[in-house]
Amino acid sequence: MNIQKSALALVLAGLLLGCGGSDPSEPAAQMATFSLGVSDNPADAKSVTIAFKQVVLKSATERYSFNVAANGELKFVDLLKFQGGAVETLVSGQSIPVGEYQMCLYMQNNAAASDASSHVQTFDGGVYGLTTTSNGSCGGVGADDVDTGRLFFNKAFTIAAGVNRFVAEFDLSKGLQDPHGNKDYWTLKPTSVQLFNQSEVGAIKGTVSASVIAGCEMQAGGSVFSNAVYLYPANTSLEQMQDFRIAQDTATAIGPIAAARVNGITDANGQVIGHEYEFGFVAAGDYSLGYTCLAQNDDPDESNKADDANALFFIHDAVLGVNVSAKGVAEHHFE
Repeated sequence: MNIQKSALALVLAGLLLGCGGSDPSEPAAQMATFSLGVSDNPADAKSVTIAFKQVVLKSATERYSFNVAANGELKFVDLLKFQGGAVETLVSGQSIPVGEYQMCLYMQNNAAASDASSHVQTFDGGVYGLTTTSNGSCGGVGADDVDTGRLFFNKAFTIAAGVNRFVAEFDLSKGLQDPHGNKDYWTLKPTSVQLFNQSEVGAIKGTVSASVIAGCEMQAGGSVFSNAVYLYPANTSLEQMQDFRIAQDTATAIGPIAAARVNGITDANGQVIGHEYEFGFVAAGDYSLGYTCLAQNDDPDESNKADDANALFFIHDAVLGVNVSAKGVAEHHFE
């Protein structure tokens, strides 16, 4: 990977600092190691591939730009291959001065039905372009290109002395929009990605029994189902659990924080012998969980309810009292 400042003068300053060529009367800057990976809480699609361009860190006075692949090439990441605690690395072990930073991820926007750039593949085999609605520059090379989308983390975070491992987690369930109106491509909302310091988060995982799945499908009727577990704030009851489209939390309707797909557990012969879920990066604290078999009806721009004739949605079962500790794994099962 290449690291470069956003201007020649800053590059030279970095070289002098790194080689000990600065004024000996000035204290050397304290350095830290920075790494960044990406992970996903999935949407109802077969694959969601982002063509990443660069990562840019910016402080009040400096910019650091990282290529995510050799020679500035694109790095293609299918987010659905990195669910739960799985992470794909974009930046590894780069030396950065300690301090407060903001970050931009640059991706290649693509409105065409092509897998040569960012794209979504649906379960029927269709391929659609993928773009983000945000653009602008944080100082990275190529940031102003017309095909560049920007995912901007404007909340400052600290890179401390020592090893810093961050994960940009995409929650596609609430930020990936399928083609609407006259658009024939998918859209990724910048609000669908959050940055986590791996030292400050834990995980939740567990199983969903066949009887719970069957009960949900019987209650829902029909023949098309998509199983998911939703993460809610602490003390959210089953009756309060709603979809992602609740505009404001109330005493009777509370929207989720995130969602995780329920995946099949297979044996050596490829036979499904159970079902499991995992949230890989959850801030330490208390939560509630809700299971549904109707995640496919949870539209990013609509409020889907249990009495909706066209897009029925409800939470079928709940687990309360889920505590997550930093670097810990909380196991909770729907039985």
